[in-house]
Amino acid sequence: MLFVGDDWAEDHHDIELQDPAGRRLGRARLPEGVVGIARLHELVVAQLGADDGPEQVVVGIETDRGPWMQALVAAGYQVFPVNPRQVARYRERHGTSGAKSDAGDAHTLADMVRTDRHQLRAAAGDSALAEAIKLLARAHQRLIWDRHRHLLRLRAALVEFFPAALTAFPDLAAADALELLQAAPDPTSAARLSRPRIAAALTRASRRGVPAKATQVQQALRAEQLPQPERVVAAYAATVGAAVAVIGTLNAQIQALAGQVDAHFGEHPDAEIYRSQPGLGGVLGARVLGEFGDDPGRYRDARARRNYAGSSPVTKQSGKKKVVVARFVRNDRLADPLHQQAFCALTASPGARAYYDQLRARGTGHHAALRQLSNRLVGILHGCLKTRTRYSEATAWSHRASTAAA
Repeated sequence: MLFVGDDWAEDHHDIELQDPAGRRLGRARLPEGVVGIARLHELVVAQLGADDGPEQVVVGIETDRGPWMQALVAAGYQVFPVNPRQVARYRERHGTSGAKSDAGDAHTLADMVRTDRHQLRAAAGDSALAEAIKLLARAHQRLIWDRHRHLLRLRAALVEFFPAALTAFPDLAAADALELLQAAPDPTSAARLSRPRIAAALTRASRRGVPAKATQVQQALRAEQLPQPERVVAAYAATVGAAVAVIGTLNAQIQALAGQVDAHFGEHPDAEIYRSQPGLGGVLGARVLGEFGDDPGRYRDARARRNYAGSSPVTKQSGKKKVVVARFVRNDRLADPLHQQAFCALTASPGARAYYDQLRARGTGHHAALRQLSNRLVGILHGCLKTRTRYSEATAWSHRASTAAA
């Protein structure tokens, strides 16, 4: 066996090779790209025996994506992506000085895969389609988060000089709100907006009850408010115009990317199983599939999938003290859609609603009950994927109904 520690950076990799006894066989700094990966293969071949194959090479690296990572997997090596936090804790086992270097991290990674690889998770063998779905779903979610940040900045600006706009437009991301704020970004110009102009914007946004809403918006925009100096108002108006333009662009790109996410998700063979789960649609299902991956051997059982999802609790026990708390060190890109699924399942699944109500009746808080429901739904999803069957309300919850009756 040959153990390789790979401390990666944007333009280079620090490499250390060890034998099973922990003796250093080589060390190098390799450039990123084709030249660097070719040089790594040369170092590996020089240390392997004539009868050894690439499966005898175990690599530890602090990332699970990128072309270098794909090249390591394609070469047939056993690759273990290691969380940087785990590397830092492992480093502290052997020294308390706090010293750190790239070469030292490569040594630590080689030591980790040599001694503790049974505690680590090997790189998943996800398909290219699943990887593409993950990238698109993450980009879509990132745009939504960016839009939310800009909406908060826009709202903060309006609070300070144009609070009437917040009364007129409860949803600042809506098309009619953005159109009217772009046309009238300050109180004076907004008060001059005519009712037909407002009604036209509401119609283009497909609003219902346009005449009544147009009157309501016009009255809100003409309400009295404390004034600001003219130059200050002009500066705020320019800020609002820029924010509105950015949010409008983000809305268009979010919609376009959602189509790409749905198209790729629909091509996956597991899509129907994910869509059958209560509370999962095209976008949420794509996010969950992308983060879980589609490698059938990635999760040993339902508990392992729950732990990776972050929905299962963590027990902390010391002496006579024992507490069970939520798992906050987790993949937020997976925990977020699963939490939304649990909330949507309250109306989509009678069994999920009954389980949630039982938890609430015992005094469990709303979010804690949603976490427990999400934990249950992840286990149901694991069973459906394992047996290649779609979700069944009776199969998922009938045993709980019979237990409650007994």
